[in-house]
Parts: sequence; C-alpha cells; structure tokens
Amino acid sequence: MIMNFIRNNKVAAGIWAVLRIYIGYTWFMGGLGKITSGGFDASGFIQGAVANSAGEGATVQAWWGTFLNAVALPNAELFSFMVMWGELLVGAALILGIFTNFAALMGITMNFAFLFSGTVSTNAQMVLLTVFLIVAGFNAGRYGLDRWVIPFLEDHTPIAKNKVKKEVAVA
Repeated sequence: MIMNFIRNNKVAAGIWAVLRIYIGYTWFMGGLGKITSGGFDASGFIQGAVANSAGEGATVQAWWGTFLNAVALPNAELFSFMVMWGELLVGAALILGIFTNFAALMGITMNFAFLFSGTVSTNAQMVLLTVFLIVAGFNAGRYGLDRWVIPFLEDHTPIAKNKVKKEVAVA
C-alpha cells in the first residue's frame, strides 16, 4: 500500500517534484560554481583523502585511498572535469525532471564518492533524500519532462520487450 502511494500517487509525485528540484538545485549550483570559478582542481581534495586513509585515526578506508591514489590522483584533471560537469548535468536533469532515475543514481554515486573520501557536508542528507527519488521511480519525474520523454522512448525503441507484432491477414 505504501509503495503504491510512493510510486503512483499524484500527490506523492508533487512532493517528489519539490524534493527533486531542491536536490537538483543543490547539484546545479555546486557544479556551476566550480565551472565559473575557472580554478576548480580536485587534486588537493584527492590528496587529502589519500592522506586520511592511512595511520591512526584514518577517516578514509584504505581500499578507497588506494583507489584514489592509483586511479583518481594521476587523472585528477579528468576527475575535476567529471565532478564539475557531473554536478551541473545531474542538477539540470533533476530540475527539469528528465531521465530522473538515472540522474538520481549518478547523483547518489557522487555523494557516496564524496562520503567515502571523508567529507560529510550535505552529502548524507542528499543520499537520504535521493533514495526516496529512486524508490519513487517514474513518479519522481511525473511532473517533469519524463512525463513525455519516457513514453516517447518506450514507443520508439526498436527492441521492445512487451510489444506484440500485429500481423495483417492477406485475403
């Protein structure tokens, strides 16, 4: 009963729209600030997380620190680009309500990456709120562009699971 309300109710869809726009605005402004500042560089953040993954009182798990040191730090320029534009695009998609589930999934992935790196800030709150959007499914984007885009894509996808081919009888 509660899942039916969360996933299908129009009042719930309005609540999810407000929540979605709030989270989207948070992501969008974070990304926009990084892009327009012209000087965003994630390497210092990554180095700090790596440093906090060793020693007594480590706040970052060793496996994550190893990943950051081996993969993220040598590619800090790429990671900086992905963070800036990822935040901006996730925010825009959530505000517009287009590909809402995918945008929420990418947003929560970034939140977890930041949390794994030892930050708290608003990430824990955003994870919690984003879980509701993901659980709501299509209903989270009902009052957004998903209302038109998702049905269009379902109707125009060449490989459809539930479409029945209509055969025309030749007389």
